[in-house]
Amino acid sequence: MPTLYVVATPIGNLEDVTLRALRVLREVSLIAAEDTRTTRKLLSHYRIKARLTSYHEHNKGAKIPHILDALRHADVALVSESGMPGVSDPGYDLVAAAAAAGLPVVPVPGPSAVVAALAVSGLPTRRFAYVGFFPRRKGERRRLLSALAAQSQTIVALESPHRLLATLSDLLAVLGDRRIAVCRELTKLHEEVFRGRTSEAIAHFQEPRGEFTLVLEGAPQPAKAVVPTEAVLTELRQLRQQGVAPRQAVTQVAQQLGLPRRQVYRLWLQLQ
Repeated sequence: MPTLYVVATPIGNLEDVTLRALRVLREVSLIAAEDTRTTRKLLSHYRIKARLTSYHEHNKGAKIPHILDALRHADVALVSESGMPGVSDPGYDLVAAAAAAGLPVVPVPGPSAVVAALAVSGLPTRRFAYVGFFPRRKGERRRLLSALAAQSQTIVALESPHRLLATLSDLLAVLGDRRIAVCRELTKLHEEVFRGRTSEAIAHFQEPRGEFTLVLEGAPQPAKAVVPTEAVLTELRQLRQQGVAPRQAVTQVAQQLGLPRRQVYRLWLQLQ
């Protein structure tokens, strides 16, 4: 059955494309491209002759039926202006329509500004929240930041140069002076990764140019109170003297002091 291939393309450097992506782009009957000019540069660089059709935010309503019709006869590739289609771009709607029509949708993974920025940020990467582009309006942007204020995971967002300073100012006002990595023009000639505090980033990017990916430190977590061992033993001794069963005593003290049950059980054994 014909397949819709969701193909990642370079976010800057044309060498950042996989061999599989090049093969798929050569073999499909049609490429649906968010920006045909950008895609033609990539295809020309690798001497790939392919039929292109424009597919973007402003024509997706009209183009989706035509692309689905083409899919019923042959394979089609979907590419965005850069990176992975379907993530913060109109590719999502085509993928959803193809899936709803029962057509196979296959990812061809590759470059991603989000993952690239996160990897070089120097901030925790185990858990992160990706929020796409921040809202354009200040009020909406600040409401979103307020909702994220207490979250401990790293926050990743995209931003345009003309809104960067306003966004950084809101980050500082709502979330405080957290650690941040501001990644500019990743994989391109003028690539820059700024690491510091939000206030320092504001001072550094007074005339921002290029495409930006922001990686922001999550909310600091309060340090857990340390319960002295002797205090735990005292509680356990009292329960033992009252004739409370070991399992019940351990559970009660663990819940009361907010300690792992295993830790309390080891201390119970010391009383034997």
